[in-house]
Amino acid sequence: MRAAVASLLFAAALTGASALPAAAAQYTIVLDKMKFGPVPTELHVGDKIIWQNNDIFWHSATARDKSFDLDLPPKAEATLELKTPGNIDFYCKFHPGMIGTLVVQP
Repeated sequence: MRAAVASLLFAAALTGASALPAAAAQYTIVLDKMKFGPVPTELHVGDKIIWQNNDIFWHSATARDKSFDLDLPPKAEATLELKTPGNIDFYCKFHPGMIGTLVVQP
């Protein structure tokens, strides 16, 4: 009987452990040569994105839904924490041809 209870408790502990949320991740999107670099594909609420401007020009990372607007002088960076799920289209307000989309999972 004790062995059966211990097995059930062990199984419950394993199930509970796998239900814990994953730790937030950190990603970098590099701006260089008048382009946004590759956008990470596995974004989740709570993750952080470092926007790193390696270009000689001033850029921004600006959400079309106005959820963020980061000014990025040459050789600067800024960090954004993702707070809501969904597709977030972004662009550079100084160079509107620079565009991208963040796909954020819950």
